[in-house]
Amino acid sequence: MKIESGDAAATEELGRRLGARCRGGELIGLIGDLGSGKTCLARGIAAGLGVDPGSVVSPTFTLVAEYEGRLPLVHVDLYRLEHAEADEGWLRECLFGPGVAVVEWFDRLRARAGDEQLQIALRFGREDVREIEISARGAWHTALLESLDDAG
Repeated sequence: MKIESGDAAATEELGRRLGARCRGGELIGLIGDLGSGKTCLARGIAAGLGVDPGSVVSPTFTLVAEYEGRLPLVHVDLYRLEHAEADEGWLRECLFGPGVAVVEWFDRLRARAGDEQLQIALRFGREDVREIEISARGAWHTALLESLDDAG
C-alpha cells in the first residue's frame, strides 16, 4: 500500500487509524531518514491505542519507552545501535510481547524468516509530501494492512 501524506497531521491520522485496529502482538517497523515522520507516525499509533500522543517522543537516548493504553505500547528507537547490538535477546523480548511494538530505524534489526511484522517506509517526496509505503509479512499483519486499506 502506498500513501502520500501532506503534513504531520495526516501522518499522525494514518497512525491513529492503524493503532485503533491493533489487537495486540503487532510489530510495526518504521524506516526512513531523519525528519521523515517516524515519530509522528508513532504518536498517531499511540493515540489509536488510547495513549496521550503528546507523551510520545523519540526514545533515542533511552532506547525503549513504554506506555499504557488500551494495549501496552513499546516504542523503540534503534538509531544509536549498531546492527550487531540490535539483535540482543532482551530487545527481542520487548518486540514480541502482548501489546504493540513500534520500532524506529527498524532496518537496523535483523529480521528472521517468519517474523510477523508490518513495515512502514517513509520517504521525502515533492515539496513537503511524505511518501509512505506499508508492507506486511505474515497472516496477522497482512489482515491488519487490509483492514487499514478497507477503511480508506
